[in-house]
Amino acid sequence: MLQRIQTIFLAITIVGMGVFASFPIWNKVSATGESAYLTATKLVHQINEVQSETQSVYYLIILALLVAGVSAYAIISYKNRILQSALCAVNSIMMTVIIGLIIYFTFYKTGKLFDPQVPGEYATGLYGLVASMLANVFANRFIRRDERVVQKSSKLR
Repeated sequence: MLQRIQTIFLAITIVGMGVFASFPIWNKVSATGESAYLTATKLVHQINEVQSETQSVYYLIILALLVAGVSAYAIISYKNRILQSALCAVNSIMMTVIIGLIIYFTFYKTGKLFDPQVPGEYATGLYGLVASMLANVFANRFIRRDERVVQKSSKLR
């Protein structure tokens, strides 16, 4: 049913992925004015006021939209808890890939460009992703709990 707690957690997953896609994920500023920032669509290294290097990272937003879409499909698949659980597992894998890509960009790609000892700051977008991951884990937990209750009640008949 749509009024179950896992529906709320899956909706939080969708909202968190919207926050991830809308807000900056990471930024780093040096004392000399050089800066770098990461969003879900681009990685920008601002060398000075005139020079900048931009790299497209559209696969982050594509993965975020896929996670939101799979969560929405899991919400409407409330009659098939096994499918819902599998969809949550797929979401966990995709969000783990997103986290891995963010770590790659922040530590290895731009972390060593300037001030290697300063790691930079994570922004609102990353916290949206973390909230989505936690909500997805809780949704999967409650889906499995519902399945166990249904299996137990079937055995009693």
